[in-house]
Amino acid sequence: MSIQQQHTKLTISLFGFGVVGEGLYKVLAQTPSLQASIKKICIKDPEKTRNAPKELFTTNASELLEDDDINVIVELISDADAAFSIVTTALKSRKAVVSANKKLIAEHLEYLLQLQEEAQVPFLYEAAVCASIPVIRNLEEYYDNDLLQSISGIINGSTNYILTKVFEESLDFETALKQAQLAGFAEADPSLDIEGIDAQNKLAILLAHAYGIVTPPETLLCNGIISLNKQDATYAREKGFQIKLVAQAKKLANGTVAAFVLPQFIAPESRLYNVRNEYNGVELESNLADKQFFYGKGAGSYPTASAVLSDLSALRYQYKYEYKKLKYQLPSQLSQDFNLKVYVSFDKLHQVPKDAFVAIQEWSSTDTHCHVTGIIKAATLLQNDWWRNNKTSLILFEIQDDLVSLDNSSDKSSIGELVPIDADFYEVSL
Repeated sequence: MSIQQQHTKLTISLFGFGVVGEGLYKVLAQTPSLQASIKKICIKDPEKTRNAPKELFTTNASELLEDDDINVIVELISDADAAFSIVTTALKSRKAVVSANKKLIAEHLEYLLQLQEEAQVPFLYEAAVCASIPVIRNLEEYYDNDLLQSISGIINGSTNYILTKVFEESLDFETALKQAQLAGFAEADPSLDIEGIDAQNKLAILLAHAYGIVTPPETLLCNGIISLNKQDATYAREKGFQIKLVAQAKKLANGTVAAFVLPQFIAPESRLYNVRNEYNGVELESNLADKQFFYGKGAGSYPTASAVLSDLSALRYQYKYEYKKLKYQLPSQLSQDFNLKVYVSFDKLHQVPKDAFVAIQEWSSTDTHCHVTGIIKAATLLQNDWWRNNKTSLILFEIQDDLVSLDNSSDKSSIGELVPIDADFYEVSL
């Protein structure tokens, strides 16, 4: 028997025929060597004209889920609740599943892990995170040891497109957002992107493969770009930085993991500095391999379809995620006990409590705007919401990987002497 004959033949049913679904349909037609065919496509609107034979389409999900000839379900719809029903029914029916729905996966990962174990069928979702960048497969296979130190990446193309326009064309936020929507990089309701929720969901998925951490996405420190303003952009330009929305997970000195999604100042020497428009970039760092950088389109018809195609190709070999960090190693623990150096800007004094900071290193105030640079505990941000309100913006400089509370340290030489300015703020005199 030849190697080709040993491959599993894939009979596919497809849920959703939007830009990604249609892209996959076209790519499969151009890839006969894959030995994969779409038998049926489930859609919502039967009257809509589509670029595929009419007999392929149905509105009856049961036709796909109950057909014993179909051994692969590809789920490419936007409704996470409907997708959950499709995916769980398919897994219980012992059909392999490929999905691109990051919200579904992040919110139900623990249960989906259980279903995979019980059904002993693959559930693959490379397309859910960074589309054309194979970051999940690399974490599963290349970084399946305990040497991974950090993940840092721009994993939402919509926000990166907006911020690129703000910095390169000096557009205001609203204009840049409208351009992103017209270009098809942002939804009519862009809240999941600009509030950081999409990146938060993706980071929750990456944590499971990188560190064996399974946690609801809402437990992760997160903020988007919706509160950024012209003064923030001006400050960044003066310092030689760009602002990017970055998802980051980093192993701390005590072995726990810090994880968050925040706007961040990016210096020119960073590989993320030149990640523009709708592109994504992910940097992985390990003890032995130092840093590796992955770059590619994070959204769009063909980039996402290429990731789905890669998963389908892997199914021919009965490939499935092993979740090695979760099953075969002691999983890392998520930490809130770390410090962040941040820039906070706001309109009026008293909006930002000085006692929220471990130390304040820079302070500036005018009649119309104020900003503070200082050290703050991640737990403080997780337990309070003042930094999300009243047009307050918070941008990260860096994570402080020392776990020592600066306000309890006997050596404050590194942060300077705290000199009172008024009853509400302190400035560091260096």
